[in-house]
Amino acid sequence: MAYVISDDCVACGTCIDECPVGAISAGDTKYSIDPATCVECGTCADVCPSGAISLGE
Repeated sequence: MAYVISDDCVACGTCIDECPVGAISAGDTKYSIDPATCVECGTCADVCPSGAISLGE
């Protein structure tokens, strides 16, 4: 399962530079992760200051 970003995202951008495969993009109010590109490394979740990123179900 790919990682997902919840509504707790504050769109700070911290996760974008950390993603090794470029799966994260900016949305209107929060960032999103492309599940087809995500390699489930968890780097984005580790750096998210708001704890908005978790492994999807």
